Amino acid sequence: QVQLVESGGGLVQAGGSLRLSCAASGRTFSRYTTGWFRQAPGKEREFVAAISWSGGRTTYADSVKGRFTISTDNAKNTSYLQMNSLKPEDTALYYCAARGGTYYYTNPNEYDYWGQGTQVTVAS
Repeated sequence: QVQLVESGGGLVQAGGSLRLSCAASGRTFSRYTTGWFRQAPGKEREFVAAISWSGGRTTYADSVKGRFTISTDNAKNTSYLQMNSLKPEDTALYYCAARGGTYYYTNPNEYDYWGQGTQVTVAS
């Protein structure tokens, strides 16, 4: 079993930055990919960003492209989501997800493991 723990959320003013971390533990994969998703109150969970095992391929939702950066440190079994120029509409519970393999996925149904989420609140 794989456990994922997110951290780094909090309250920030619009235009500010946060860096989320997702640490994997337990029976981790030899190779795995990570995705970040978010869910705002009353809305469905939506894709934010994903990264391949090597880190060489990334993909982003249009709403965060140019502002968010996903990265991974496989030696530490940790992925990161650097969020800059935050907007009030970025307010949500942010989840990381993981699955074995090397390619990234944007569909949440493709992921096998999920963290509990970390709250990000952006004040206007």
